[in-house]
Amino acid sequence: MELSFIIKGIIIGLSVAAPVGPIGILCIRRGLNKGFWSGFSTGLGAATADAFYGAIAGLGLTLISGFLIGYKILIQSIGIAFLIYLGIRIFFEKPKTKEISQNVSNRGLILDYLSSLGLTITNPTTIISFVAIFAGVGIVNTSENYTNASILILGVFLGSTLWWLILSSLVGYLKRQIGDNILNWVNRVSGIILILFAIGLIIRLL
Repeated sequence: MELSFIIKGIIIGLSVAAPVGPIGILCIRRGLNKGFWSGFSTGLGAATADAFYGAIAGLGLTLISGFLIGYKILIQSIGIAFLIYLGIRIFFEKPKTKEISQNVSNRGLILDYLSSLGLTITNPTTIISFVAIFAGVGIVNTSENYTNASILILGVFLGSTLWWLILSSLVGYLKRQIGDNILNWVNRVSGIILILFAIGLIIRLL
């Protein structure tokens, strides 16, 4: 039974992480510019946020979920502003040379992780999605079923992390095949896409 829940969690984590969104764009762009660890740190931040919202939904933490959903417009507005900032900064940023990208500092990796975590966590409606998903796999009254819920949440984290590991590895391989001119275009396109995502979120809020 426990094995089935962790497998279900991994599948859920993969399905949540795989669709291309702002974090996927950031992961690809950072991986191409700064290497595997930068891309993976970005994805790991998103996986942590997925597990956080999964825990709120799966463990029935209604006080926290009520607060986050109650202030979702404010929280999402902060995320949109941050997304616009990242888009503009990336658009004008020059690609790093191979020597610099191969020596990414621990501080840089932590910042990559935290920026992705913050960006992903500014979407409180994710809780509602996880509530529906967990109900679909048979976890409804989690106050009596914390063990299975915890195992499922662990699976979600592992599944999401697995996706970012695969994507970062593929991007790391591609990085060795392309030059700085292409990386410059990657920055331009990535910046524009992030700003378009932000505009789409603004339209949804309105």
